[in-house]
Amino acid sequence: MSAMNSPARDRARPGGEQLVKIWFRFVPREGWLPYDTEGLWGVAVGPDTVRICNVPFLQDGVAEGDVVRFTTRPDGRRWATERVEASGNCTIRILPIPDGPLGRSARAVHDRLAPFGLGGETFSKDLPLVALTVPASADLPSIKATLLRGEAEGWWQFEAVCVTDKWGAA
Repeated sequence: MSAMNSPARDRARPGGEQLVKIWFRFVPREGWLPYDTEGLWGVAVGPDTVRICNVPFLQDGVAEGDVVRFTTRPDGRRWATERVEASGNCTIRILPIPDGPLGRSARAVHDRLAPFGLGGETFSKDLPLVALTVPASADLPSIKATLLRGEAEGWWQFEAVCVTDKWGAA
């Protein structure tokens, strides 16, 4: 099974920048969503490279702002082959605990982290998984402390799926 299985057409961003869909393939994790692909939007920075423009929900090891290389298949679909430049951003995923103080509210997760100015998205209403981009310039120690506190107090579970040495040292 694959996430968002139909090939997406390229689209323009406000301001005219052309976005292209780049697909990632991975082995599904046991006990996790049953998908084996994820499509992310990117802006071309070369003939076979794009800078990722949104936060991944499923693909580990890549963050918004990273540059990835791709190959184009005969059907026109672009498949990521490697990350060639790290942005310094981190990707964090948070799932609110349904019977915890925040309930199933993705909005409550965003609200708790709003003071840090983090950008992110919610997977769906049925699955309130929040994927966040943590910029390299963010207050990493405070963000980590908030994430750990929220986990300890039963607000959410989280995973840091693309991090930097700076994140590790925070």
